[in-house]
Amino acid sequence: MKIAEAQKLIADCYGEKDRNRGVDGTFMYFVEEVGELATSLREESDEECSSEFADVIAWLFSLASLKGIDIEEAFKKKYSLCGGCGSSPCTCKTKP
Repeated sequence: MKIAEAQKLIADCYGEKDRNRGVDGTFMYFVEEVGELATSLREESDEECSSEFADVIAWLFSLASLKGIDIEEAFKKKYSLCGGCGSSPCTCKTKP
């Protein structure tokens, strides 16, 4: 599945609820899921982490859709090349 397809899937399923909740409310759910991911990375199995990663992405897609942003296009535009050296893969001589 491409990123744009996944974003559309989430928008089709949850878009009305997201619009009713608004950006601020949806952002709070996103932050909550990031916290759950942080906990699972420290304490849970890989299976639980997998579920939390999926939740974080779903809420991120919801936020982007509410703002009218195509995440796939935004990601390609920003990360096709390294922002420092302009290469892919990165050839920067700086520390990670």
